[in-house]
Amino acid sequence: MELNLELPRDHHYIRSIGPEGIRVNEDYFHGPLIVSATRIVQDWGVRHFDDLAPEKLEVIFDMEPELVLIGCGETQAFLPPALQMLFLGRNIGVEVMVTDAACRTFNLLAGDGRNVVAALIWDH
Repeated sequence: MELNLELPRDHHYIRSIGPEGIRVNEDYFHGPLIVSATRIVQDWGVRHFDDLAPEKLEVIFDMEPELVLIGCGETQAFLPPALQMLFLGRNIGVEVMVTDAACRTFNLLAGDGRNVVAALIWDH
């Protein structure tokens, strides 16, 4: 699914998501990744939503976002309360949604200048 034809020049932007991967700017990524306006982290170590654990979230917390969007794949999932508390304790908002919705939401918020991070699980 192509999300937008125009590419902003001042921050990372998710252009499309589909069987070929997640396209950020001009590059395709074929596995889970973390995207902020200024940084892309590959090899996150989370292949499936159930792999989320406190130590896997540290790379996200180090980015000091105000909001984290977790793309959980193609099926909606819910963050366990213990992991929700890790975000709450750091005063970071967190939303879990299917990955294509997380990509669209990231683009809107990053385009508005928000300090948002998208942690995307995609296994196509």
